[in-house]
Amino acid sequence: MLKRTPLHSLHVSLGAKMVDFAGWEMPLYYRSILDEHQQTRTSGSLFDVSHMGRIQLSGPDAQRFLSRVLTRRVSDQPVGVSRYSLVCNEQGGVIDDVIVSRDAKAWTLVCNASNRETVLGHFNRVRRAESFDLDVSDQTEATVMLAVQGPKVISRMSEAMGADLSAMKRYTFQNLSVMLVKLTVFRSGYTGEDGVEVILPARMASLAMKMVGGKLDKPDATIKPAGLGARDTLRLEAAMPLYGHELSEGVDPVSAGLSWAVDFEGSFIGADAIRAVRDRGPAARLVGLVLDGKRIARQGTPLLAGGRPVGQVTSGTLSPTLQKSIAMAYVESAHAAEGATLVAQVKGGELPAHVARLPFYKRPAQA
Repeated sequence: MLKRTPLHSLHVSLGAKMVDFAGWEMPLYYRSILDEHQQTRTSGSLFDVSHMGRIQLSGPDAQRFLSRVLTRRVSDQPVGVSRYSLVCNEQGGVIDDVIVSRDAKAWTLVCNASNRETVLGHFNRVRRAESFDLDVSDQTEATVMLAVQGPKVISRMSEAMGADLSAMKRYTFQNLSVMLVKLTVFRSGYTGEDGVEVILPARMASLAMKMVGGKLDKPDATIKPAGLGARDTLRLEAAMPLYGHELSEGVDPVSAGLSWAVDFEGSFIGADAIRAVRDRGPAARLVGLVLDGKRIARQGTPLLAGGRPVGQVTSGTLSPTLQKSIAMAYVESAHAAEGATLVAQVKGGELPAHVARLPFYKRPAQA
């Protein structure tokens, strides 16, 4: 039986198309993927991301443990700051990509829904094998997590919460009390837009709707609901990797273009293997592609150079913002330079595909 988030009844009442995603019944879209994509880019959207894993770590060895299981340095991470990081296996493959946030007494780690049990199992094995003294608590089903994204979100949410969220820097968070309920607001997201992500107790799910304010289904609403479909097209325009597409246990951080999230001086699990890839250079690299025409190169589409296979697409879509066919792909390093032209073997023919700078989209600078 599929799991349901505390906002399931709201999704149904708003007419969402519900689908199975990583064992959860989640909204794919409410109106259309295109409409929800454009709403996010121009105003604001509310995404229910309660299916994502939320793991709390505390105790004497919490920081030392995280230094062992995460690629990013955490020893110098201040309280109130979040960092993107990776969990890797001994071979340097990515078990998951995560956001880790340091509070005064505990750390919160957000992982992908499809990998929650894998990450928890990995953490518990490492904790037992290396005798770390800490508590690992899965808070996923006890909490609600919302992503509110778009250029008008910060002002709207500041009003609703009675706090100046514009003063928060990117990848910082605050603990607030709204209507006597304690919640945590993170200035982060997965769309390429400004916005926040909010975690609060599951029993207070209805409060989340009051915080957003107004009716989400009003035609002129500043913030409207959006589903997983728009979330995917938005993150692809922003060139944000998705586990199971750009990331997997067969992919290392260097090949994925995520060296910036690796402490190469660290002693985390997989460090030696990742340093070896850095030193010799990756055989393939993650690149962006812009294809001629409007046909889409889906995951698994072969890429050729000189008639020879040199890579394959990991994600592709017709960009609603740019009105171009875009994709991300792993390509042999010799063919991964910006401006190189490859051939994508799409269904029904072959298309020129040009290696492009990532990300495809950057939000306009704020006035």
